Amino acid sequence: MKAQVKKLDGGVTKSIELPEIFSEEYRPDLIKKAVMALQSTRRQPHGSYPYAGICSSAVGWGSGRGSSHVPRLKNGSRAAKVPQAKGGREAHPPKVEKVLIKEINQKEKQKAFRSAVAASVNEELVKGRGHIYEGAVPVVLEDKFETIGKTAEIITALTSAGVYNDVIKAKDSRKVRAGQGKLRGRRFKQRKSLLIVTAEKPLLAARNLSGVDVVTVDQLNVEHLAPGMLAGRLTVWTESALVRLEGR
Repeated sequence: MKAQVKKLDGGVTKSIELPEIFSEEYRPDLIKKAVMALQSTRRQPHGSYPYAGICSSAVGWGSGRGSSHVPRLKNGSRAAKVPQAKGGREAHPPKVEKVLIKEINQKEKQKAFRSAVAASVNEELVKGRGHIYEGAVPVVLEDKFETIGKTAEIITALTSAGVYNDVIKAKDSRKVRAGQGKLRGRRFKQRKSLLIVTAEKPLLAARNLSGVDVVTVDQLNVEHLAPGMLAGRLTVWTESALVRLEGR
């Protein structure tokens, strides 16, 4: 499988052979499992106070009164402590000791990563995610792209490569979230756009573009390639990044 290396002005410098990893079979089941395992490590354990709802002097009246044996407050007849009572304990509260981490075998994780990389050059999967681009995938740019220091120059290069319309689409997708989440620090929702993979340092000038993620080859993981557990993300590589990817 070959790909064309593009200049920053949109021209083609040469054609290169893609690493063998791009020929891996598509395994959506393993990709989903790997992404879920990765996301589970970010979950924060939480639980209620162990004595919540039972800090009371309530005791049952016992037999002989024609009443149930539920604990009742000393200064009245209101039930307490039990789950069905007002102010009583919760029946099955969340517990801190619950295991939230999902495990995945090392070979499955590696297979999922290779499969997600290969899915990024499958035009059917990339278009199925709703990405907009011109030309063919993968999009490979010359190494000079990694040295750009201004966002305006990044936009010019991405426009020449035929992928900037996808960033515009992500920017237009920003909307207020429905529900209580808008009050909890996640007010807006926005689609994912390009993934830019470089060799040495992340392309900081592209961080502010809507929906764009910038990583190095060493930082690259399955969730970057398959956000939402759906593989086929539109990815922009540099020539050096592909060389380093071959060694992973």
